[in-house]
Amino acid sequence: MKSLQGKTLFITGASRGIGLAIAKKAALDGANIVIAAKSITAHATLPGTIYSAANEIQALGGKALALQVDIRDEQQITAAVTEAVKTFGGIDICINNASAISLTDTADTTMKRFDLMHQVNTRGTYAVSQACLPHLLKADNPHILNLSPPLNMQPKWFKNHGAYSIAKYGMSLCVLGMAAEYADRGVAVNALWPKTVIYTAALAALGSLVDKDNCRTVQIVADSAYCILTRDAGDCSGNFFIDEEVLRHAGVSDFDQYAVVAGKELMADLFL
Repeated sequence: MKSLQGKTLFITGASRGIGLAIAKKAALDGANIVIAAKSITAHATLPGTIYSAANEIQALGGKALALQVDIRDEQQITAAVTEAVKTFGGIDICINNASAISLTDTADTTMKRFDLMHQVNTRGTYAVSQACLPHLLKADNPHILNLSPPLNMQPKWFKNHGAYSIAKYGMSLCVLGMAAEYADRGVAVNALWPKTVIYTAALAALGSLVDKDNCRTVQIVADSAYCILTRDAGDCSGNFFIDEEVLRHAGVSDFDQYAVVAGKELMADLFL
């Protein structure tokens, strides 16, 4: 398997959760990580900042650039990409991980929350990808990876949280379109989604919706992302990957290692 040594990864929302887990996995290879996230001070229910993330990445052997970025702001994205290229010489991988969630129905979704989800999920993904692409086109084995679901257009996925579903599927439509658009230019564009619910601080903030014991850890997403990002970009694009399937294909058979509590029944994630 190839390595991510010396590669530069631009990761949105990498101050905690899945984004940080992917960053730390790459750091073990000695990768350069651009932490593009909003948090500069610790939150009571959402621990982790761009600075604490940078410390964790550097402790594992990676190089880190902590940048406060609100991906709703095009100027902040442009400035962050410019600083990343200035610091590390280019961008090899763009990971659109940042996301906003509200599992509310039509009547209970305020337009403020609707706008937030679409600005962060769909628009943010599009804007960050657009800003990174000129540099990805110069890279060796460039990848864009969106943390978004397969396009499963069953009404049940829209019935109870339509606004969120539309916003997440917007990220997946970016994969569909960009993978085809850049198929002949060497940039791989893929999506990755967990088979089961992943326990994160963001999930905990949703309350008692999901029991922690019925979840997997962020490590399974990090390990599967690593498998994708080390594949040949010319032979790996336009896919809607599921974490467990990626790892099974790579030869992993022990999935108890990823359970929050081994042996407990796991809850399937949305959209599957």
